[in-house]
Amino acid sequence: MVGINPQRIEGRWRRGIALDLHTTSSVPMGPDAAGRMQFDTTRPEIAELLYQLKYRQNESAAAGIIETAANFLRQTRANFDIMVPVPPSSYRRIQPVLLLANGIGEAIGLRVVNCVTTTRHSAQLKSITNPAQRQALVAGLYTVNPTHTAGKRILLFDDLFRSGTTMNAITDVLLNGGSAQDVCALTITKTRSNH
Repeated sequence: MVGINPQRIEGRWRRGIALDLHTTSSVPMGPDAAGRMQFDTTRPEIAELLYQLKYRQNESAAAGIIETAANFLRQTRANFDIMVPVPPSSYRRIQPVLLLANGIGEAIGLRVVNCVTTTRHSAQLKSITNPAQRQALVAGLYTVNPTHTAGKRILLFDDLFRSGTTMNAITDVLLNGGSAQDVCALTITKTRSNH
């Protein structure tokens, strides 16, 4: 199990936690041969595992994340009926959100339901810093079949919390169209700024 420093995340959900920060420091080192700025980045231990899983396709990094998240959730497991992962925003050979959600769910006996779908293709939000543009991109983007969520206490799960735009939009869909009883949120990491 790895050390964590839980961080509160604010949104439309009732309660939200990120297990740690995504980075603790990031110092520009200059451009590489292709002209892309390079950074000397320091990450908390769980964030380094997430980085290895998400950006280096190192599937073995998932075990430490799953064990740590499952241990964190065990004391509140009885508060949730299902876990709903945020749908991946881009194709990857390994889908970190789904891999982690399924592993955590199995470890604590919480059913994972992939019931949120997208209505259209959308650009990734991470490159868009304007809040109004982010909102416009997610407007009407998500839908849910209430058969899976009506009356349920839901743990909404994502790997990384940045601005909350995506998770807020999904929370609205779960509570309104999905008739969920309650939504709480969990992410593995959160960025230091919300852009």
